[in-house]
Amino acid sequence: MAICGGFRRVFEVGPVFRAEDSNTHRHLCEFVGLDAEMEIMRHYFEVCDIVDGLFVEIFRHLNENCKRELEAINRQYPFEPLKYLESTLRLSYEEGIQMLKEAGTEIEPMGDLNTEAEKKLGQLVREKYDTEFFILYRYPLAARPFYTMPCYENPAYSNSFDVFLRGEEIISGAQRIHEPELLAKRAAEHGIGKSSIKSYVDSFRYGAPPHGGFGVGLERVVMLFCGLSNVRLASLFPRDPQRLSP
Repeated sequence: MAICGGFRRVFEVGPVFRAEDSNTHRHLCEFVGLDAEMEIMRHYFEVCDIVDGLFVEIFRHLNENCKRELEAINRQYPFEPLKYLESTLRLSYEEGIQMLKEAGTEIEPMGDLNTEAEKKLGQLVREKYDTEFFILYRYPLAARPFYTMPCYENPAYSNSFDVFLRGEEIISGAQRIHEPELLAKRAAEHGIGKSSIKSYVDSFRYGAPPHGGFGVGLERVVMLFCGLSNVRLASLFPRDPQRLSP
């Protein structure tokens, strides 16, 4: 909606709350989120370009300016330095699935990757490309939220991407649907009532440029950058379905 108001690029860093019953090593009910949205001039890879430049710079900054802190963590929780490329590797979903199939891992056709498949793909990518940070793009439309823009050349796929760090997803991003009729149609296909998203859909009726964005949980980034076994080690006061205090 801010993009509709003429802000070409917007971002926020703040607390995110999720009433989600996810009892895993990487999920929290409250975390610090970085969210960004931007106009797209030609192709949604422009959003990937931002992710690429931002995180390569974050990794460089941490390695160069936070050596004392990283050494302190390493003494208690030993980890290997993150392997990443100066120009982040990008693989299509189909390429990733093919790599998994060749390694003997079966994936549900046109489905999302489960945790086991993510870890296996991360291992394969590290062995082949010597990097633990990469972008997987062009996911099947059925595996993405209703507001994700379908691929223009093949609507079975979408203009979307996920970003992986040490074999785990840290970012989900995509081009958003900016056409109100298509947005309403996709919502109906997902069983979402018009009244519940009326103000959202109506905001696009005054004209909206093509745009996309991404969201990332920063505790998960810290966990994986430092090779920690649990995201709760990267949160001062972890909140999950089993813990509300202190």
